Amino acid sequence: MLPDDVYGLRWASDPRVSPDGRTVAVVENWIDREANEYRSAIWLAALDGAEPPRRFTAGTKVDMDARWSPDGTKLAFASNRETKRRQLFVIPIAGGEPLRLTDLAEEVTAATWSPDGTRIAFLSRVRDPAYEEEDEHRRPPRRLTRLSYKLDSVGWTGDRRTHLFVVPADGSEPAHQLTDGDFEDDGAAWVSDAKRLVFASGRHEHWDVELYWDLYAIDADGGEPERLTGGDAWVMAPATTRGSSLIACRWRPGGFDFPRHEQTAVVDAATGEIRVLTHSLDRNCGQFPPIRDPAWDGDDVVFPVEDRGNTHLYRVAADGTGSPEPVVQGELRVTGYDAAGGTIAYTATTGTRPSELYVDGRRLTEFTGAFTEAAALGEPERFTATSGDGTEIDSWILRPPGFDPERRYPVLLTIHGGPFTQYGSGFFDEVQVYARAGYVVLYSNPRGSSGYSEEWARAIRGPGEGGPGWGSVDYEDLLAVVDDAVERYPFCDPERLGVLGGSYGGYMASWIIGHTDRFRAALSERAVNNLLSEFGSSDFNWFTRAYAGVFPFEDVEPYLSMSPSTYAENITTPVLILHSENDLRCNIEQGEHLFALLRYLGREVEMVRFPAESHELTRSGSPLHRVQRFELVLDWFGRYLNPSPTAEPASVKQA
Repeated sequence: MLPDDVYGLRWASDPRVSPDGRTVAVVENWIDREANEYRSAIWLAALDGAEPPRRFTAGTKVDMDARWSPDGTKLAFASNRETKRRQLFVIPIAGGEPLRLTDLAEEVTAATWSPDGTRIAFLSRVRDPAYEEEDEHRRPPRRLTRLSYKLDSVGWTGDRRTHLFVVPADGSEPAHQLTDGDFEDDGAAWVSDAKRLVFASGRHEHWDVELYWDLYAIDADGGEPERLTGGDAWVMAPATTRGSSLIACRWRPGGFDFPRHEQTAVVDAATGEIRVLTHSLDRNCGQFPPIRDPAWDGDDVVFPVEDRGNTHLYRVAADGTGSPEPVVQGELRVTGYDAAGGTIAYTATTGTRPSELYVDGRRLTEFTGAFTEAAALGEPERFTATSGDGTEIDSWILRPPGFDPERRYPVLLTIHGGPFTQYGSGFFDEVQVYARAGYVVLYSNPRGSSGYSEEWARAIRGPGEGGPGWGSVDYEDLLAVVDDAVERYPFCDPERLGVLGGSYGGYMASWIIGHTDRFRAALSERAVNNLLSEFGSSDFNWFTRAYAGVFPFEDVEPYLSMSPSTYAENITTPVLILHSENDLRCNIEQGEHLFALLRYLGREVEMVRFPAESHELTRSGSPLHRVQRFELVLDWFGRYLNPSPTAEPASVKQA
């Protein structure tokens, strides 16, 4: 895959099965190179495969979030076809013009039909009146009283809270706002009588610093929300089904006790009692960012499970009888799913194919075929590395196209973010681009990753409590991956090693070059370099406290001892620092901090700043910027690692 191949990417997402279980609506996504924008259209596919899928909406801009009416005759969807921000539309399945239902200042998300099909609930941000002044030089200053006042890729949220709305499905009245106040609301679902809604929110007095969310119920015509759950956990993503008083949801312990596995649970709507259904798996029953809320399938709940680099689907009886059972497994990552009428449809990706739509392992769409044929994609190979204490680390190696086992290749170790996320079996454009450029690419799931036991995930908490902290066993695991690869695969050149990563992966790249000089070049991207300032500048301001175990005012030493910038004087490896100027997760000062230190030390360092981009540059940033970033990365490592294969056979050098 060449950098320019980014423009050819296509993928499927967000499948939704019709109430009769015969048809699935799925979104096709692609990139408009000329406009430098993302596009999407809704397709309909017969689940029995009797007819080929057909495009249902035009896709001139973005059409997404397709949701079936209860009788299966209409689809609600969000689109920016007429406005800058996505609004809510309804269109008959039999055909015709879509009816626009909303005209709001902010985007519409999370639409859900009432059981009787007469109304649609949704979420949207509500702007402070100060936004009516378009000239920012005249707009009043923002007054902040809570820490949750910004969000990466969204912007300022302290004066734009997300709230719940309801609108008639026939467009006979404008949307009615149900919730308000200085709170963030999320994840709405109707109860079976169509008179009430359930949603997730933190609405206690100190919700921004006391970290838990509850489920609330509210009358669909308005009123005061009623708290259903007990205020001691994160309870999110409610999902209801007809004929049951149980609310399926995602659950994990509250407070700063993180990382913990996300669990699938049910809440009794009458009593608020929570029953966790998935403790026996000892796996994360979700992922970040979330795929969707749990899906009901009869009396069962369907949910995702991260497992050793894969994302599978499981089902479990909502009444707690029996154990969770897998329904979709294999070397793949499920990226979306739905269930209705006894049918489960899902989108999934593999190492050499972006997401497509599947039912019972049978692929229904062919969105990605032209791209995969043209991009010369390689098949990653799983291997197991062994860390110094005997711990086994799931790892992957990707060879360059036209691979010659008698030659030696430069090696790039790429490190995932999180750290509570995972690399694995899904398509990853970055490793394909690096391999095409002539590198052997290594990636892995060191301790601290998701997809394994909770003990594994929590192995790098501390040093304030619970473990040795970042830059400890995770560092040892990553170097073990390189050591094992070099020993096992003679085509890996130990004299031409590069390391790179983003976010926590950028942290580890900065950390590694501050503790070893074995890498010839490094890329530290959107990194955490100073945990002390990260605590005060990140939109996830609680994150460093959760790992360190203490606040900086209680003990500053863990923040300093775990910061890569503390060891800047040891860095002699040439390093490229990439950062986005609108990054609110790891503020650009994190990159500036390391850049300034290394310049004063006279080290070989460059910094590249991407304007108008967030923390998500590599995944959903401007397509042009994504291509330019690839070109910068390849240019940087090309200076130091010479990716052109050498003529000297590996066997000669070994001898």
